[in-house]
Amino acid sequence: MKILFTCKEFPHAKVIGGPIIIYNRLKYFSKNHLVSLAAFFRAGEEKYIPSVKPFCHDLKLIPLPAKRSPLKATWDFFTSPIPHYFLRTHGSQKMAGAIAEMVQKDRYDFVIGEYSVMGQFIHNNPLLPPVHRIISVHECYYLARLKAFRSSSFGLGILKEAINLKGLKKYEFDMYRHADKVLTLTHQDKKKLLEIFPELDIAVVPHGVDVEDFSFSRTEGEERNIVFVGNYLHYPNVDAVLFFYQEIWPQIKSQVPEIKFYVVGQGPPPEIQSLSQDDAVIVTGRVDDVRPYLKKGRVFICPVRLGGGFRGKILEAMAIGTPVVSTSLGAEGVPTVQRENIIVADNPEEFTQGILDLMNDDKLFERIRNRARKLVEEKYAWEKGVEIMEGVLEKMMKKNPSSKN
Repeated sequence: MKILFTCKEFPHAKVIGGPIIIYNRLKYFSKNHLVSLAAFFRAGEEKYIPSVKPFCHDLKLIPLPAKRSPLKATWDFFTSPIPHYFLRTHGSQKMAGAIAEMVQKDRYDFVIGEYSVMGQFIHNNPLLPPVHRIISVHECYYLARLKAFRSSSFGLGILKEAINLKGLKKYEFDMYRHADKVLTLTHQDKKKLLEIFPELDIAVVPHGVDVEDFSFSRTEGEERNIVFVGNYLHYPNVDAVLFFYQEIWPQIKSQVPEIKFYVVGQGPPPEIQSLSQDDAVIVTGRVDDVRPYLKKGRVFICPVRLGGGFRGKILEAMAIGTPVVSTSLGAEGVPTVQRENIIVADNPEEFTQGILDLMNDDKLFERIRNRARKLVEEKYAWEKGVEIMEGVLEKMMKKNPSSKN
């Protein structure tokens, strides 16, 4: 099969967050199929090209468009058929043209929009030749923004989310409806989409983790630390850190005075950077390898309250042997068994108690980390997800691409 992946970020070997799944899809599909990539990238990421190029027949990297002027953004808000939430960072005729040119040149069997925002470049693209069009929904933006709108207080926050929601539901579900296939990472996400539009053709292809790279180990020096990993350009990760620091951290620190809190990942905004004024909080910024930080943690936390999709960071922590305390939303898609392979807690008191239990109870600590590692080995090695996705594509090959556009 010939497959063109498209992505909203450059999915290189050192990327943190959701795009790591695209990197691994490229890596594993390239063993038996011809694969290529078209992706947006940021200045400074050129150094990561060698980690991706060996897997790609063709590689096109498009600079992220410059921020629109207020006048242009206002004009687009009222006149563009593409919603503001899609245009604000990724509206790009260059990307639409590059994808069409690549399909024209190499006659791919599939073009896959990884992340719904990439669907705009294969939906209603008059330059695109006939090809099976797939949208891989890591997060339904309409549902994520609706949740943020409902949780916002009056003022600028709720106004911002109202702006984000304008036209979003209709456009996003029109894309899904006209695609040849929609992929989700969890059965829960599939159910949510079908509740809105029952006729969608959806397959579930789970997330994964490299169980060899994230090898099982004890925490370094038995440090009593807490770790969170995220891409802070994605606001739910910002909200998660601030919620934890404000509502949970003071109680933890009073019980475990020597504890450290590592906030790992690219793009921490000023409100997160300022947390390092607390000597016990280490804000790292971008790192090339999250594994040393996962090993520093006695506990990995995922206090996510917003957004959707699947958090691959949980699988990485489980694989390496760092027990996880997460909200229900953060752990969505993982077959959790409470206090056996994870601790799930949805209020500050329960979250605090879960962390303290793992700090103080070695038997609980060992039970959770061993059973979590077994879970990822059995269900979430990358090869398993690729096999499922490969089966989906092979069935699609028996049909001609739809004429819907």
